[in-house]
Amino acid sequence: MNMTATKLAGASCDDDPRVGLAAVASLRALLGSLEELQVASARHKGWSWQEIADVLGVSRQAAHKKYGRRFGKGR
Repeated sequence: MNMTATKLAGASCDDDPRVGLAAVASLRALLGSLEELQVASARHKGWSWQEIADVLGVSRQAAHKKYGRRFGKGR
């Protein structure tokens, strides 16, 4: 499904479950990509895992476990 985020959000409420679920899956993938991009940016700018975790609303350990191998283990 190749749609804008706004169209995907609308499609997620479609009466056809196939359309709605496909839109939800696409939104989930988009959000994951955006989160990864922002975590990389934060780490590049020197943010600690605690700072990232606080903004994401997760524990420091959860943030580090999810992204530590890709974006550095320091701080």
